[in-house]
Amino acid sequence: MVATTETSSARESAIRLVGEYVDSGEFERELGARVAHRTESQLLPGSLPALRRYLDEELVPAFLAMGFETTIIESPVAGGPPALLAERLEEPAHATILSYGHGDVIVGQDDRWTRGAGPWELAREGDRLYGRGSADNKAQHTINMAALRAVIEARGGSLGFNAKYLVEMGEEAGSVGLDALVAEHRDALAADVLIASDGPRVSPARPTMSLGCRGAVNFDLVVDLRDGAHHSGNWGGLIADPGLILANALASIVGPT
Repeated sequence: MVATTETSSARESAIRLVGEYVDSGEFERELGARVAHRTESQLLPGSLPALRRYLDEELVPAFLAMGFETTIIESPVAGGPPALLAERLEEPAHATILSYGHGDVIVGQDDRWTRGAGPWELAREGDRLYGRGSADNKAQHTINMAALRAVIEARGGSLGFNAKYLVEMGEEAGSVGLDALVAEHRDALAADVLIASDGPRVSPARPTMSLGCRGAVNFDLVVDLRDGAHHSGNWGGLIADPGLILANALASIVGPT
C-alpha cells in the first residue's frame, strides 16, 4: 500500500505541476518561442538552416535541462533535414518509452493568415491559440516535454522509467529519409513502447487516444493497356478504357460515405 500511495501522490503532484505550467502562461510563452521559428520543411533545401536552429536553440537546451543526453542525427539523404534523439536512461532494468514528434511545419502562407499578426506569432482568441505549428506538432511535443519535466520533479528527480524522444524535421515533406535513419539507428531507438502525439482527434473538446498505428505504404497504380491513342467510345465498347478501370479501382477502396 505504501508504494501505491506514493505513486498516487506523485501522479497528483505531476498533474498539479502541469496545471500550474499552463495557468502561469509558461506554456504559451514556450510555444510562442517555438512557433516563431520558420521551420517550413516544404521549402527545403533553403529552409535547412531554420530547421537546424529549431533543434539547436529550442529543443536541445530544453532536453538538457531535463537531464537528457541529446544527439543531432544528420539525414541519410543528401540535403535532407536533421533529427534529434534525446535520451534519459535511468536504469537498464526499467521499461523504455520512445516518444515521437516533429518540429517542422507546412509553408506559412503568410498572405492568407487571418489570426493575429501572422503565422509566426502566436495569437490568443479566447481559449484558443493560433500559430503555424500550434496544432501540428509544436504544441504536442511541448506538452509532452512538460509532462516529463513534471514527472521528474514530482518523483524527486527521477522519471522511474527510461525515456527516449525522437524529433524529426521533415514530416510535412514526407519524412524523406526517416526510414533509413530509423534502420541505421535501430539499437539507439529500441524501446518497449512508442507513444507519439501526432494525428487527428474526434473533436477539439474530446481528447483521443489510439492504441495502435497501422502505418502507410505509398505506391503508383498504373493502367497501361496499349501503345498509342485509341478511342474507347463514349460509353465504353470493345476497347477498354484505362481511365475508367483506374477510377473503378479507386472507388472500390471505400464506399460513398
